[in-house]
Amino acid sequence: MIPGKAEKPVLAALVGQPNAGKTSLFNVLTGKSAKTVNYPGSTVEYSTGNILTKYLQNHTLLDSPGIISLNPGSPDEKVAVDILYNHPKFGSPDFLIVVVDASQLQRHLLLVKQLQMCGFRIIIALSMLDTLIKKNLDIDTNTLSSELDCPVVRVDSRTGKGVPQLIDIIKNLSLQNDNLLKPATALGDLTHAQLIGIYNEIERVTSLVINPADDVEPGHPNLARANSQLILLGVQRANNYNECKKLDANSLRIDKYMLHPFWGLISFMFIMALIFSSIFWLAIPAMNIIDELFGFLASESVLLIGKNIWGNFISDGIISGVGSVMVFVPQIFILFFILGLLEDSGYLARGAMLIDKPLSKIGLNGKSFVPMLSGFACAIPAIMATRTIPNRKERFLTIFIIPLMSCSARLPVYALLIAYLIPKESFWLGGIVLLAIYVSSIVFSVIIASIVNRFSNSVFKTEDNSSFILELPTYKMPKIKNVISNTLNSSYIYLKKAGLTILAFSVILWILTYFPNTEPSVPAGNYSTEQIEEMVAHQRLQTSYAADLGHYIQPIMLPLGLDWRVGVALISAFAAREVFVSSLALIFKVTADDATLQQSILLSMREAKIESTGQLLFTPATIIGLIIFFVFALQCMSTLAVSRQETGSWRVPVIQLIVYSGIAYILAFLAVNILRSFGIN
Repeated sequence: MIPGKAEKPVLAALVGQPNAGKTSLFNVLTGKSAKTVNYPGSTVEYSTGNILTKYLQNHTLLDSPGIISLNPGSPDEKVAVDILYNHPKFGSPDFLIVVVDASQLQRHLLLVKQLQMCGFRIIIALSMLDTLIKKNLDIDTNTLSSELDCPVVRVDSRTGKGVPQLIDIIKNLSLQNDNLLKPATALGDLTHAQLIGIYNEIERVTSLVINPADDVEPGHPNLARANSQLILLGVQRANNYNECKKLDANSLRIDKYMLHPFWGLISFMFIMALIFSSIFWLAIPAMNIIDELFGFLASESVLLIGKNIWGNFISDGIISGVGSVMVFVPQIFILFFILGLLEDSGYLARGAMLIDKPLSKIGLNGKSFVPMLSGFACAIPAIMATRTIPNRKERFLTIFIIPLMSCSARLPVYALLIAYLIPKESFWLGGIVLLAIYVSSIVFSVIIASIVNRFSNSVFKTEDNSSFILELPTYKMPKIKNVISNTLNSSYIYLKKAGLTILAFSVILWILTYFPNTEPSVPAGNYSTEQIEEMVAHQRLQTSYAADLGHYIQPIMLPLGLDWRVGVALISAFAAREVFVSSLALIFKVTADDATLQQSILLSMREAKIESTGQLLFTPATIIGLIIFFVFALQCMSTLAVSRQETGSWRVPVIQLIVYSGIAYILAFLAVNILRSFGIN
């Protein structure tokens, strides 16, 4: 920026291929004061932050998504490339800091060459130098800078080495008068001859600057010895086979087992099972604490404000709504923390490669398996985990089928309904039924994915071609500090973006169940305070807008053998599936303590009758119909909110709601009536 002239902040953009170390450098330069948002009209995320004032004044840093080249292969990649020319909010970057993996220089220089062809002014920040040194190699930065005609600096984000030199280069560029330099032209299609020329030039430059570690003399590389070492170590490569030789010896030895057709799959399944178990079991204590905390806050708010409309609104509408958001945070944190460890270690790319082939048969991607598996714990973090899928169509298809995974919120419902069908002494039979439910959810998700894949272009408004190309990075120890930082950031994004939508739905649901708030009457008799409160709540529910809606949809419920009361419970379960159990307890006046709650609900269910016909409300046929309904129905507003967040519009979640609710109703109707025809009623 010109001294003495008040201008907008200097904008620098970090650019580089995936796993090059952009985010680590971004965190060092900004002090992790990142703001992560989506590009307008897309699900591509970027982070912005101000470079620390101890380094520079009035400089903004943009961390752009990782790109392999300036030739996008999907709509989201096109968005990531387009913002390099003109960001929708910040405009054109003044210059680019291109983070280049020094251990994979030949592959990373393609992006550098393309950026220079477009007229960008760039600074090259060399990362992963420790990996290069492990191969007994080093890089001549002076020669590289001379050959590419741009500043080159070695940086280590873990130690901060090289950052002062990078800051000095940025200062020099910022003081130049042409700091608003724009790219001359966008990169057009290159001819075959041009591509060959670029790759030949990259190979020539690489051979000049990569040398054995003990022979590096700035500006005077020992070419003969360097070339012989490069050939022996596989750094020079002309095809995909030689490309694999970039992995160090330890990575190759590990991959003999991790990428083995049999042992690799066994290891992958074990690791994925460990992830699922961790998400489910490790999160439970924290989720219980959060649940109890918000339950305590809700009860205390009633004591402070009183049992009136405002007390009820604060406790049930606000605090309970916030609690329904916060209760998922432990699962989100654990999921992204483990995925961060796997990704930083280099394993996640290998796991995705192993599982890609079977999933590709149904139009999914190898990276779809982890979100699908974690969906058995909760659809919220599972949908968010689809961000690791680069292909837009495959990401949307994965998001589309994740609600079919039987999440932990369904367990209380399944436990109650199975307990109605199976005597408690035959617990093994109940376990078999529960296992069948989970297996059927997987089978039907595969079937639906195959069907939706045929119409995916019209459903998701995308014409991406299915492809699976990814880098196999070397194995390395995860950077725990960065993993925790990214995990906290992901949790914050969930709370900020999905939380407001979920809270709004909670308030709407409270309004429907509380108003018009007619004055309930308590029949004469000796009742405890708790029983009176339950009867008042029951009568208020029966005269609420939710009950009116329940009566309105009763004609839809009757073909399933159910009435408006179950309809109200299903509406209430839209806030969270497990609410279905507590709604039944409320509707059927269950006032027993927690130790006998389930048995009291079961007793009330067995005695309940349809008011208009006098027939039993709950029978084996209707219970099986309800189980089938919950397997398919998207009874979760949190899932809809996050689905909208991750897909960028309401199109996909609305289609999910209509399709899954329709399938759930049709299959439940068929099950109930077929069972009745066989006398199972």
